[in-house]
Amino acid sequence: MAKSKKDIGKLILEYIRQQPRSSSRMIYDGLGHEVGYATVKREIQALLAANLISAVGQGKATRYEISKAYQLLYPLDLDTYFEKEIDEREIHEQFNHSLIRDILAFTSLFTQTEYEYLATLQQTFSKNISALSETEFKKEFERLAIDLSWKSSQIEGNTYSLLETEKLLKDKETAAGKTKEEAIMLLNHKEALDFILEHTGYTQPLTTAGIEDIHSLLIKDLGVTRNIRNRRVGITGTNYRPLDNEFQIKEAIHDMCDIVNDRENVFEKALLVLVLISYIQPFADGNKRTARIISNAILMDHRYCPISFRTVDSIDYKKAMLVFYEQNNISAFKKIFVEQFAFAVGTYF
Repeated sequence: MAKSKKDIGKLILEYIRQQPRSSSRMIYDGLGHEVGYATVKREIQALLAANLISAVGQGKATRYEISKAYQLLYPLDLDTYFEKEIDEREIHEQFNHSLIRDILAFTSLFTQTEYEYLATLQQTFSKNISALSETEFKKEFERLAIDLSWKSSQIEGNTYSLLETEKLLKDKETAAGKTKEEAIMLLNHKEALDFILEHTGYTQPLTTAGIEDIHSLLIKDLGVTRNIRNRRVGITGTNYRPLDNEFQIKEAIHDMCDIVNDRENVFEKALLVLVLISYIQPFADGNKRTARIISNAILMDHRYCPISFRTVDSIDYKKAMLVFYEQNNISAFKKIFVEQFAFAVGTYF
């Protein structure tokens, strides 16, 4: 039976992992000539483009090895990963201090094909909003803001329906049988989104103080401590333990801001914030909510389409985040980001 491109790529990756510094001919021979040499060379180029392997040397002396970004980017199947229970999974239990400075700072998160796809979507968005009046734009943004407030809160366990959220945010009508805290959470989302709409450029540059400001809006009247935490926190569903030293937390946030501010690719800026604020867990609570709003603030500050996350499954979102916590692998979360950006461009404005 002919092997699929996915199978061939996996075989090549496994061979390079076991036999680093191999040439394309050595890889071809090592696979037992199961596929043609030209196919092996094409797959090697695809793996290079995906930043899963790196090349050493030039010309006939070129050799291949697993890239430093492999752990971050390789395709990881969530269903297979979560077949093992929490205590059975082999994970990075401690915060990875080299992740931000040594890996993410030097890694392109999107392949050229992925970036071109996102750029095409952004062009569509830019064309669409160029035909809108200011009033029409704000009306569309309000629609997205309702969806985002609902989904972002739902991911955190809020039980308001989308219709109930719309009634609350538009008419201040609370839903029967819901807690006061659930309504406050939703109203805080809307207030934070209105804030970033009114304060253009708030994330340029991204700063710790700016992140704390958005967090303060999101946790207002919810009994959550403001600003960078100085005590330990745990995360449900994983044995990963975030930093518990206030000074190290501040240093990690500072490092995150540095690489986000240095990055030219707006999509990468937004994705980095989404995963890293959640990974660092700088606050006692409200970290993922803050990450989603700050990520959208970055998109909007560059006139990019904001993301509502409306169609993402909450469990899939949490699983993708857990994989980043435990394996420092961004592939599942990147897939969610790309899909939700495409949905937003096709649905709003």
